[in-house]
Amino acid sequence: MNLKLKRPIVFFDLEATGVNVASDRIVEYSFLKINTQGEKKELTARVNPQIPIPIESSVIHGIYDDDVKDCSTFKEQAQKIKDFIRDCDLGGFNSNRYDIPLLAEEFLRAGVDFTLDGINTVDVQVIFHKMEQRTLSAAYKFYCKKELENAHSANADIVATYEVLEAQVERYKDLGNTVEELTAFSSNSRNVDFAGRMVLNDDDDIVFNFGKHRGKKVSEILKNEPSYYNWMLKGDFPLYTKKKLKEIKERLGASKLLDKFNL
Repeated sequence: MNLKLKRPIVFFDLEATGVNVASDRIVEYSFLKINTQGEKKELTARVNPQIPIPIESSVIHGIYDDDVKDCSTFKEQAQKIKDFIRDCDLGGFNSNRYDIPLLAEEFLRAGVDFTLDGINTVDVQVIFHKMEQRTLSAAYKFYCKKELENAHSANADIVATYEVLEAQVERYKDLGNTVEELTAFSSNSRNVDFAGRMVLNDDDDIVFNFGKHRGKKVSEILKNEPSYYNWMLKGDFPLYTKKKLKEIKERLGASKLLDKFNL
C-alpha cells in the first residue's frame, strides 16, 4: 500500500436526487474503509430519499423511484453510517465540494451531529485536476490503465477513486503519502462552511463571502447587526452553514462573558 496512514481513512461516494446540497437527498452511498495495515471494509446501501428522483438524475446514476421505494430512510441508517466513519479521515472524488457537504446536511437533518474538527479530508479530484486536468473516468484510465465500468455506480466510482489515489501517490513522489500531506495538497479553499458563505481572509479572520457584508468580519456583524444572524438562521442556507454561524455566535458570547468579569 502506497498510502501511509496514522488512522483509518474512509473513501466514499454519494448518488443523489440532484446537486443542490441544501435541498437534494442521498439515494445511494458506498463507503470503503482502509485501515492502517491496508485491510478494507465496505458499506454500501440505497436510501429512500422521501422525495421524487428527477428523471435527469436517474438517467445519470440509474436509480429510479421504484428502486428505492422500499429502502429505509437516511435517518434510519444515519447511526450505522456514523459508526462506520467514526475516528476516520475522509476521502473521495470532488468530496470536499459535494459529498462531504451533502453527507453533513443529511446527518444534521437526521439529528446526528457532524463535524470535521480533527478530521483530514483528501479530495482525489483536486489532486488530479492540479496534476492532469481530467475527469474520474479519464483519471482511472490514465493512472490505472483500465476502463471504468459502470461509471456513476457509487461502488464502482469509489473503488476507482481509491485505486486512482494509490496510483497518484506512487506516481508523484513529491506528493507525500500521509493523509495530512494529501489533505493539504487537495484543499482548494479557505471555507469555514462547505457552501463558502464564510471564509478565512488573509489574516485568518472569519469574514462573510456573500451579500452586502462580503469581506466583513462575521464577529463584527453579529455584534453590530444581530438581526443579520436571525435572518441567516431563517433563510435558505445549508444547515451546516447555520451550524458554523451558531458556533461563532456562541464563542462570541463566551468572549463577552470573560470580558465582563475581566477573566
